[in-house]
Amino acid sequence: MGAPFLKVVTVFGGTGFIGRYVVREMARRGWRVRVATRNPGDALFLKPMGSVGQIVPVFANIRDDASVAAAVAGADFVVNLVGILYEKGKDTFAAIHQDGARRVAQAAMDAGCSRLIHVSAVGASPSSESHYARSKASGEQAVFNAFPDATVLRPSIVFGPEDDFFNRFAGLARVLPFLPLIGGGGTRFQPVYVADVAAAVAACLDRPETKGRTYELGGPNVYSFKELMQLLLKETDRRRPLVSVPWSLASFKAGLLGLLPKPPLTRDQVALLRQDNVVAQGSQGLQTLGIEPTSVEIVLPTYMDRYRIGGRFKTRRPSTGMSEIHGAGKAPSDRSG
Repeated sequence: MGAPFLKVVTVFGGTGFIGRYVVREMARRGWRVRVATRNPGDALFLKPMGSVGQIVPVFANIRDDASVAAAVAGADFVVNLVGILYEKGKDTFAAIHQDGARRVAQAAMDAGCSRLIHVSAVGASPSSESHYARSKASGEQAVFNAFPDATVLRPSIVFGPEDDFFNRFAGLARVLPFLPLIGGGGTRFQPVYVADVAAAVAACLDRPETKGRTYELGGPNVYSFKELMQLLLKETDRRRPLVSVPWSLASFKAGLLGLLPKPPLTRDQVALLRQDNVVAQGSQGLQTLGIEPTSVEIVLPTYMDRYRIGGRFKTRRPSTGMSEIHGAGKAPSDRSG
């Protein structure tokens, strides 16, 4: 028989984009990882990230008290990554970001778990125009009310091979004659590498001084939305005009797109885009946790090449790169997989 696992950590949302990196980071520390999900079969792809029996998918519905309590019973640590970008049926912002977050925090407290990491989002605010951002703020407050020693992480837009940002717009650049710049493309972002977010989760669990604190996670550089689209086009070796779309027109079109089963854009997301998505001045972040942020320019070429004209092995046309505007940052560690 192998050596017993050092700790038990339950990860809600472990099958998602950020979740798979967090699960791998937890497994590397020799902990048993419970992946709490509504469809345990969807988590089977995570099992090879650990040793035999180390990563265990378990059923849990964040809207159900009993299943959440069962998922955290006997756990040392709990990580909640669950979030939605649009509402559908019973999965509303209030149900997931607020009530679900409270349910996980209360269950973790009742089970005697020593640590809870709650992942929220930069821009969470009770006064935001966006229902998404307001619900994230309500969720944070609910978490601290139930579990005062919880740690909240607020990442900016997260990038990596499976992201829904660069991959989405790179896919659009394949089929559209132009790329839209909502509101002129002036909204600022501070993209953070997904492996750095996972490392931040682990660092908080390693550091008792992070209890009861909030950290805002951003990369080393700030970009406008227009600059990010320019960088994407450069890496995919495509030439597309960037067309400004007024806020009113974007909101109107988003209202129509929001009727689709999986809407690419909603009115609430347009409202969210009116606010810069960057870490607050003076906030604690990755470097506070001993993590050197990884820049977009380092990682983006490793997965945007599949969208390149002629395929990933075609030589890219020489051009002036965004890396000449922004510092390149550190190279990604082996966390990138």
